[in-house]
Amino acid sequence: MDKFTTLTGVAAPLPIINIDTDMIIPKQYLKTIKRTGLGTGLFSEMRYNEDGSENPDFVLNKPAYRGAKILVAGDNFGCGSSREHAPWALLDFGIRCVISTSFADIFYNNCFKNGILPIVVAKDELDKLMDDASRGANSTLTVDLVAQEIRGPDGGVIGFEIDPFRKHCLLNGLDDIGLTMEKAPRIDAFETRNAEVHPWA
Repeated sequence: MDKFTTLTGVAAPLPIINIDTDMIIPKQYLKTIKRTGLGTGLFSEMRYNEDGSENPDFVLNKPAYRGAKILVAGDNFGCGSSREHAPWALLDFGIRCVISTSFADIFYNNCFKNGILPIVVAKDELDKLMDDASRGANSTLTVDLVAQEIRGPDGGVIGFEIDPFRKHCLLNGLDDIGLTMEKAPRIDAFETRNAEVHPWA
């Protein structure tokens, strides 16, 4: 998992509440267990017309936001089913941070396990960030995980809270496997002792 320390990039505004995981990545894309290639299906029902052409009105199809790294979204983002494909699709598209006033618990947890930082802010703070994100190519935000700050294009700063353990994992690029590998020396020592005590095992 890639480390997350400081991220500077274009923020795309998505002022829609209750965006569920089926909207993020529809069920027809769930046939794969690969984490790559899902970016094309991200928000597909909003991004594409029935004939497969791009919907020019959808934010991520607009030239200024095609390379967005941050998503500023409405309340209760990631609700619905518990599909891990949702953060996979966001990450494959290039989004490393989602900012909202609240997230569904399972989606929120899955983000951390896949290198995405979900940030919870107050309603008035989201309104300010949504306004910042509406500036097109000038909608650049900096998310500093070390300082726990979001810095806007006008120099404004919004602080955010994060669980210290989750912060540690993101800063060091540790998913569940990485956390286990951190304990490799202790595991090896146990295996050696166990082989000595139980040579028949």
